[in-house]
Amino acid sequence: MFDRERGWNLSFAGCGFLGVYHVGVSSCLQEKAPYLITEATKIYGASAGALNAAALVCGSCMAAQCCSDVMDVAKEARKRNLGPMHPSFNLVKILKNGLYRNLPENAHELASGRLCISLTRVSDGENVLVSEFGSKEELIQALICSAFVPIYCGIIPPTFRGVRYVDGGISNNLPEYELKNTITISPFSGESDICPRDNSTNFHELRVTNTSIQFSLANLYRLTRALFPPEPKVLGEMCQQGYNDALRFLKDNKLLILPSPHCDLQLKQGVSASPCSSPECTVARSKKEEKKEGDETTLPKKVCWPLDKRIMEKLPPTLLNALQEACKEKEGLYNQITSLLPLRVASYMALPCTLPVESAYSLALRLVDWFPDIPDDVRWMQQLMHAVAGTVYHQARKRLLPVRPPVRGTLRKCLSLPSPIHQPSSYLPPNNYSSMDLESWVFDFSSPMNLNSAVCMPECGYPAYFSSDDSGVEMSLSVEDSDSLEVGF
Repeated sequence: MFDRERGWNLSFAGCGFLGVYHVGVSSCLQEKAPYLITEATKIYGASAGALNAAALVCGSCMAAQCCSDVMDVAKEARKRNLGPMHPSFNLVKILKNGLYRNLPENAHELASGRLCISLTRVSDGENVLVSEFGSKEELIQALICSAFVPIYCGIIPPTFRGVRYVDGGISNNLPEYELKNTITISPFSGESDICPRDNSTNFHELRVTNTSIQFSLANLYRLTRALFPPEPKVLGEMCQQGYNDALRFLKDNKLLILPSPHCDLQLKQGVSASPCSSPECTVARSKKEEKKEGDETTLPKKVCWPLDKRIMEKLPPTLLNALQEACKEKEGLYNQITSLLPLRVASYMALPCTLPVESAYSLALRLVDWFPDIPDDVRWMQQLMHAVAGTVYHQARKRLLPVRPPVRGTLRKCLSLPSPIHQPSSYLPPNNYSSMDLESWVFDFSSPMNLNSAVCMPECGYPAYFSSDDSGVEMSLSVEDSDSLEVGF
C-alpha cells in the first residue's frame, strides 16, 4: 500500500506514440488527486514519459492540448506511405516546435530540482539523470535528447551541454522504479503501479531497461505501436485506458479524496434556485429551451462521434472534446478522393518514382536546418571515425599478429662461495652452505686444525687462525691493545 507520510515520486516510462496513455493518467491525477502532482518530491521520465513529466512540472499539462498534440503527430506520421520512416517526416523538428510553443518562458525555473530526465550518454552508454536547467533552451534540448531514437530520428545524436545523448529508455526506461515511494506509470502490462491489467494466464515477464513487460499478445501489439502509431481511434482508447487505470490505483490505495466533478454538476443542478415567475423570464426561458432542443436535434446530424459511447461516458468533458476533435477525419473533396482504395494503391505503386524526389527535397530542407551545427557535428564524426578505426586496427593486430609471451627466466638460488680450488673441504659442510659456515671457515678461533698456519697471541691467550690464500684478508694484531683488532682490506 502506498505510504503518503514518507513522500513520493512519480516515474513515467518511455513508450513512443503510446504517450497518449500518460495523458489519460495525468488527466485523472489532476482531476481526482492533484496533490499527487503538486506535492511530489520529484517527477522522473524517459523519452515520451519525460515530455509528459515536463508538462506536469511546468503546470502546462492541459489534457486537451497534450492529447491533441500527440494525435496530430500520429496523424502526420500516418498520412505518409512509409509512416514515420518517410524521409519527409522530421520528428525532432515537430517536437521542438511543439515544446517551444507550449512550455512557458520560465519552464527551466519550474523544472529545476523537480524534473529528472533520463538520458543515455553516447560515449559509454551510461545512464544520466539531469535535473538542473539554466534556460528554457537547455530544458528543451534535454527533452529532445531523451526522445531521440537512433536511426529512427536521425543519425547524428543531439547535444546537451556539449555532450552527445540519445534516448534515455535505452539505458533506464523507468527511473527509480526500485524505490517503494515511487509511483511507476507504464502503458505496458506488468508490475508497474499504474499499468494495464490484461486477462492473461502467462505469469512470465520480461524486464527491459527496468521496465516490467508481461508476455502477452496485447503487450506485443503495444510494442509494435510504440514507434508506428495506430489509428486515432485506438489512441483514444489507450488514453481512456490510462484514465481508468489511474482511477483504479487511486481507489485501491485510498488516495481518492476529492469528489468527482460529475457529481458536483448534478448536485448544483438539483439545488438551483426556483425560476422566476415573471412573464419576461418565462418568455426568455422558453426561447432558451427551444434553442437547446434545436441544437440537440441537429448535433447528431452534423457530428459523427468516432469513439465508443462507453468512452464518452467515463472521460472528463475537456479530454473527451479533445479526443473527439483529434479523431475526426478531415472533410473535403480532396480528402475523400485521396482516401479511395484505388488511389491509395496507385500511390503505393508510384512510390519508387516519387520517393527519390521527396527524399531529395526533404534532404535539402534538413541541410538548411543543419548549417549552424555543421562544424560541431563534423568534428564529432571525425573523432568517432578515429576511435572506430583505432579499435578495428588494434583488434585486427591482435588476431593477425598475436603477441608472443615474454621470455621469463626462472629464479634460482645463487650461492656466493669461493672457487673449489681454495676451499678447504674440511671447513665446509657437505650439503648446505650458509653465511655462518663461511664465517666459521674464515675466522675459526677454536678449531685445533691447521695449527701450522695459525697465528697465536700469547698475551691474549686466544689463537687466531688465518690464511691469506683462503680469504684474501690481511689481519694484524696489536700487542699493546689486546682487546681491539685491526683489519685491513
